[in-house]
Amino acid sequence: MKKLLFTLLLGCYALAGFSQVRFDAKVGILMANVNANNTTSMKTGYALGVGMDYPINNKWAFQTGLMFTGKGYKVSHIKAKAHYLEIPLLAAFKVPISDNVNFVANAGPYLAFGLGGKTKTEDKGMLVSTNYFGEGKARRSDLGLQYGIGAEFGNILLNLTGQHGFISPFDDSNSKNLAFTLTLGYRFRIH
Repeated sequence: MKKLLFTLLLGCYALAGFSQVRFDAKVGILMANVNANNTTSMKTGYALGVGMDYPINNKWAFQTGLMFTGKGYKVSHIKAKAHYLEIPLLAAFKVPISDNVNFVANAGPYLAFGLGGKTKTEDKGMLVSTNYFGEGKARRSDLGLQYGIGAEFGNILLNLTGQHGFISPFDDSNSKNLAFTLTLGYRFRIH
């Protein structure tokens, strides 16, 4: 997994050498859950990171980046919060709406690596906190599909993104990570 992450980062660095590459800074709010059953409910989290937009032609672009996200879920007496580093690998289709305004639809896989987190359980009136990741607990890696729509208003970006994980975070469950994110960003070029 470390070799894959290093290869992806090296590839992004190589693409950044091209003058067409544009970089984004993004911040947003995230609603996350696991689709285990109807007993879990969404948990509010954060999304913060940097992105890269590499135009292929007037309508298509390759988008990637590094996003720090706070995911998790709630169920009766349990609150789980997990922090991930995510790398989306997206194909983006852009349609001009007016001068300096584009509608954008993107989709592709994402890779996520668990950085840390806590599970808080209420037991007999006591609050017990344990690590979210670790042996016998949630897996640190996640892989899934990311899809979204948005608009580019010049250098200002607005995106609504959805994610559906392919890998269950838990050994004894078929649950998958789900998330919806609303982000606001700013695009700039480094010359």
